[in-house]
Amino acid sequence: MKKKNRILIFPLMLMGVALIFTSSCKKDSNDVTPGPGPGVTVTDYDGNVYHTVNIQGQIWMVENLKSTHYNDETGAEITNMTDNAAWGSLTTPAYCWYNNEESCKATYGALYNWYAANDSRLPPSGWHVPSIGEWNTLINNLGGDSTVVGGRLKEAGTTHWVSPNTGADNSSGFTALPGGSHYTNGAFYFNGKYGWYWSKTESSATEAWHPYLVYNSSTITRLPGNKSIGFSVRCIKN
Repeated sequence: MKKKNRILIFPLMLMGVALIFTSSCKKDSNDVTPGPGPGVTVTDYDGNVYHTVNIQGQIWMVENLKSTHYNDETGAEITNMTDNAAWGSLTTPAYCWYNNEESCKATYGALYNWYAANDSRLPPSGWHVPSIGEWNTLINNLGGDSTVVGGRLKEAGTTHWVSPNTGADNSSGFTALPGGSHYTNGAFYFNGKYGWYWSKTESSATEAWHPYLVYNSSTITRLPGNKSIGFSVRCIKN
């Protein structure tokens, strides 16, 4: 998919900056030996199938989560919040598709607020949303240098990442994707350029830790963010 970019890039490290724009999801040396476990998959309540990769004993999903129902015996629907004005005030679990376009689902998965990511019913049975400690372990397993580990995690090439996709070789097999975000002001940001992932670890009453990767850097950065923001979710096996 080719990404159409509509404005110049502005870093989102200061998340309070409200630069609103929209873009379609139609594209706006280490010794680590990952064990991709060919044929090993997990299926969620909706029937979405996820492949897996074994990275130094941690087993991760290779795709971003797409679940629209809780993965328990009830199979209750997760709130799909399409009202952008209401999104940022939610303190209950919700998800959306980037730009509210379900066509983003297949490649980039859903964007969940932290309240959804922190709900134990969100992942398939036997899986969970990782803590920031588990993200740190992943980084350490890939050499520990956060300035290069991002490239080892990112999907290679520019099919889904905007050029230049600096340092991306996916040597880990993790295949990180740039799902973008749904910010508290209702705007959607940077599909194709940024991949933000929730951890379940709170940093305060209103924020939780998240790592993210960027199209023009090989770094993985960890920061706290408002719990009402919509980010991607990757699950790790119990």
